[in-house]
Amino acid sequence: MGREKMFSKLKSVGLFGIDSYMLDIEADVSGGLPSFDVVGLPDTAVKESRDRVRAAIKNCGFKFPTGRITVNLAPADKKKEGAVYDLPILLAILSASKEIKVSLNDSVFIGELSLDGNIRPVSGVLAMTIAARQSGIENIFVPKDNANEAAVIEGISVYGISSVKELLKHLTGEVPLSPVIFKANENADFGIMPDFSEVKGQAAAKKALEVAAAGGHNLLMIGPPGAGKSMLAKRLPTILPEMTFDESIETTKIHSVAGILNKDNPLITLRPFRSPHHSVSSVGLTGGGVIPKPGEVSLAHNGVLFLDELPEFKRDAMEALRQPIEDGVITVSRASGSATYPSSVMLVAAMNPCPCGNYGHPTKQCTCSSNMVKKYLGRISGPMLDRIDLHVEVPPVDYESLSDKSSEETSEQIRQRVNKARKIQIERYKGTGVTCNARLTPKMLREFCVLTDDASKYLSRCFDELGLSGRAYDRILKVARTVADLNGSEMIEKRHILSAIRFRTLDRKYWAE
Repeated sequence: MGREKMFSKLKSVGLFGIDSYMLDIEADVSGGLPSFDVVGLPDTAVKESRDRVRAAIKNCGFKFPTGRITVNLAPADKKKEGAVYDLPILLAILSASKEIKVSLNDSVFIGELSLDGNIRPVSGVLAMTIAARQSGIENIFVPKDNANEAAVIEGISVYGISSVKELLKHLTGEVPLSPVIFKANENADFGIMPDFSEVKGQAAAKKALEVAAAGGHNLLMIGPPGAGKSMLAKRLPTILPEMTFDESIETTKIHSVAGILNKDNPLITLRPFRSPHHSVSSVGLTGGGVIPKPGEVSLAHNGVLFLDELPEFKRDAMEALRQPIEDGVITVSRASGSATYPSSVMLVAAMNPCPCGNYGHPTKQCTCSSNMVKKYLGRISGPMLDRIDLHVEVPPVDYESLSDKSSEETSEQIRQRVNKARKIQIERYKGTGVTCNARLTPKMLREFCVLTDDASKYLSRCFDELGLSGRAYDRILKVARTVADLNGSEMIEKRHILSAIRFRTLDRKYWAE
């Protein structure tokens, strides 16, 4: 090779959090003692790509350069992680050493290599494809298992490849590949969903869940064990409003980065329902890591985050949820940088009224002391409680309700009303970025929550008598706006305010002290 110096450059995509950025993969092959260096702030997985690339080049029948190899991942000031750069590194080296002579312009390459040259799937392909399209890239080559996911994005040609040999045959024109067209699996089996018709009684709780679903409001259910709190919460997804395409893309992007997408059904069209165990850490809930990954509150974006046995969650984990619940986004800062994740969720929580669960039970005796009850309820802070729009009591179901043979309202019947109310909100807030009443800003409250004179006077009296906070006042208005939407009323009437305030009284009953 002598002193001859060879160089090549091609495009790939980097990922930090859920944000992607264009990346140049530069390879320089020159004379000197054999060496192989990867620079540009690579993590351990990127550094290990040297061994995978070397083996893949040899096993694909190419000659591995014997000189000094330097691969640069630019920009060099951003931390790179994962095996996603294996394929572009291999192509850059083969191009620099003149082993292949193909055009690599106007294309992006991503994929992990196996030692025999096959290409394995990677996480975050949807976010990378969006970044590539926005940068004007014409073609993107992704692992075959990720192809349907990438093809969700229009305006860029997506090619799914299973091996290096298949890719090179396409690039040389020997065996051209066809771009992948996204196909939704209409016959996908999502399992048999539980239905509200299976729940006997609990009319007040069902109504609260309907209001919560229609307006995207947070909800707390309090009641003894066996009353049906978890059963009701698990049926909530069946009445949630249909997702818009933009919401599907947002949610799918987060799940893509987390690596939990179904390759056969990559586009998420059902609102997420996340139910972490109460032993989850604050990082597990909010996200984190050396290079931040999304937590449960972001994986539930545009869906439901269900916290069962709320007082059993660690205090720091609960308090960490306050800001993302309020703002709809969460920023995780690490030494390697800050990542911002969307976290527009419905928080649905369930809890017993005391450690034994029988405090206030009509027939069973509570065995807890008053201090035990106070300490148990005190695990939920006032600011956290204030962020929950609806508080509803779930009493034990009596025998007559359980044995009643009459049919209950189905989830589909409830969902029709929810969809109708949500469409009113989407139309009302078009162009504002807000899609539901729970996300109204203070300025929008004044504009869209217009009260009748009777409603205004009643709310004023209740505000003074109940000693409501400013946040509680805002949330009552938002809930009243949703109740009015369900009733098809443009103005908020006294009865709508009354319904909203009834959903805010349990904190006075259980947390009065």
